[in-house]
Amino acid sequence: MQHITSEEIAAMEKLFRLNLINSVTGYKSANLIATKSAENGANVAVFSSVTHLGSNPALLGFITRPTKAVPRNTYKNIKENKYFTVNHIQKDMIESAHQTAAKYEEEISEFQKTGLEEEYLDSFYAPYVKQSIVKLGCKFVNEYFIKENDTVMVIGAIEHIYFDEGIQAPDGWLRLDDAETVTINGLDGYALPNLLDRFHYARPEQEIKSFFKKED
Repeated sequence: MQHITSEEIAAMEKLFRLNLINSVTGYKSANLIATKSAENGANVAVFSSVTHLGSNPALLGFITRPTKAVPRNTYKNIKENKYFTVNHIQKDMIESAHQTAAKYEEEISEFQKTGLEEEYLDSFYAPYVKQSIVKLGCKFVNEYFIKENDTVMVIGAIEHIYFDEGIQAPDGWLRLDDAETVTINGLDGYALPNLLDRFHYARPEQEIKSFFKKED
């Protein structure tokens, strides 16, 4: 088994280290975050750091770098206008979604350059991505500066949820493999998960029960 120490990590070539550390923590969520600027219109960018924070209230978070060194249009727009959308990346969108990572000038919309389409629903300020099967409308509620690596965790309240009805189970759970929602491996690898099983709530000293496998 390969063994790498923290000293060896620090001494690695930058791109090699970036690829290793971004992939070693496992598969990540694959989302497009869309915002709108009053001056420059809509913006959309791929993020692999969106994560669930709680269901009551319904909160999510994602990591971004602050705008001191390099312009971060998504972060800037959220701070100015408070609203953003989180849109799942589906199997047939991966090339367009990945292209949003390119460093376009602030006045150029990634929607125009990638073939992704803006969609405005229920008078929400920020655009959704029309091609996405699962979309969330969020409002900025807080941010936390992470001094260890000069990043910011942005916290959003989920105000709207849209998805195709056919992917929802009777208990509310969304079967994302039916939506062909992809995940990200590292920074640039896209994978389509294969759902193996789903289990009932785990309790001490009780047998694990599957939703999918019938009992004998």
